[in-house]
Amino acid sequence: MKQALLLAALAGMALNAVAQTAAQTPAKPAKNSAVERGKYLVAIGGCHDCHTPKVFGPQGPKLDMAKLLSGHPAAAPTPAVPPGVLGPTQWGAMTTGDLTAWAGPWGISYSANLTPDATGLKGWTPDIFIKAMRTGKHMGEGRPILPPMPWEGIGQLTDSDLKAVFAYLQSLKPISNSVPPPVAPTGAPGGAPAGK
Repeated sequence: MKQALLLAALAGMALNAVAQTAAQTPAKPAKNSAVERGKYLVAIGGCHDCHTPKVFGPQGPKLDMAKLLSGHPAAAPTPAVPPGVLGPTQWGAMTTGDLTAWAGPWGISYSANLTPDATGLKGWTPDIFIKAMRTGKHMGEGRPILPPMPWEGIGQLTDSDLKAVFAYLQSLKPISNSVPPPVAPTGAPGGAPAGK
């Protein structure tokens, strides 16, 4: 009986010590659920397919984690498109090996830098991002966002999900990468269409 009382007293003192320690220990900061949700949506939405450059190894291309979501590399060569192959009246599309540049009847589009650098999304707000994804216009009112960017589907996300995607993009390491401007299709009237 004495042993049972002693064990109960020791257990009570141990529980009390744990409770006091827990009360005095500052809580760990909670994970930013919007950023985590945005990271998830970017991953399942295939954003890395075009917006993250690739490195090539024995098993083919894989994401270049040092250039996460930084868009078409500024120093990469422009895809060579034979004259007359792609244009407003032809069908088809071509892409670079790492899927960061695309050519089709719209001309040549380059995947944008989505990092919070001045060459990317620095200066954007959640409202601007939402408007761009809903209108298919750069910053929601500028030049058209070109194929293959699936802005029509992304624009169907809720405001909350689009804000989460934007929060994740803003949490990335800023990467300076000036993506080239788009190139108009051969023989297209007027100036070049807008980039992706």
